[in-house]
Amino acid sequence: MKKSTPEELREQFNKDVEHYVNVETGQTSTMDSQLAINLIERSILAINPQAQSMCDIGCGGGNFALRVLRNFPDIKISLLDISPNMLSRAEERITQLGGKVVQKTEGDIRYIALPAESFDIVTAAAVLHHLRAQTEWQLVFEKVYRSLKPGGTFWIWDLVKYDDPHLQKIQEERFAEYLIQQDGEAFQKEIFARIAKSDTPESSSFILQTLLQAGFSQADILHKNAVFCAIYAKK
Repeated sequence: MKKSTPEELREQFNKDVEHYVNVETGQTSTMDSQLAINLIERSILAINPQAQSMCDIGCGGGNFALRVLRNFPDIKISLLDISPNMLSRAEERITQLGGKVVQKTEGDIRYIALPAESFDIVTAAAVLHHLRAQTEWQLVFEKVYRSLKPGGTFWIWDLVKYDDPHLQKIQEERFAEYLIQQDGEAFQKEIFARIAKSDTPESSSFILQTLLQAGFSQADILHKNAVFCAIYAKK
């Protein structure tokens, strides 16, 4: 199947903004979204208690930036997203709570230059699965590594795959059961069709290895359930 182009993804997300603006529950189409966002929020506070700046890659409606803002009210926030509507919604929500959006960039992270050693925190939630080749993952991780200050951290929450097809089948079945419980078989088929069209996830083992190859001193899994994984890396 031919995958969605960046232009098609931009159009899709421009239409779906309100599906990505529940800061407490996250996306119901992902397993353990609330647990993952809570873990990331607590972990950022523990590891980077003096953080002054962050970049939210694929910021969507701004849920992750808002979680960081709760603990760092003076943090300088840079937003990046392929959808202008998502960027505007995220900025609106952040500024309503007194947050400071110092930069807002519309574009694809593959083609956007990030300033060197500028961020204490970089987040990327449900965005990297749109990369289409392993070389693109490597490129993005190297770019993020360079953009972080020494001791800075990178936080990922995303769809992942399993290298073994038997394990992949089992975990996809678990995900399908979850979606059916959430909203029925039609919802499950809709989400699986969207994944087949739009997403090209990688395995958590590949992500961890590539983070270390990019220069990160630490990389580990915070939480994993079926085909979703929260990962952190430290410069």
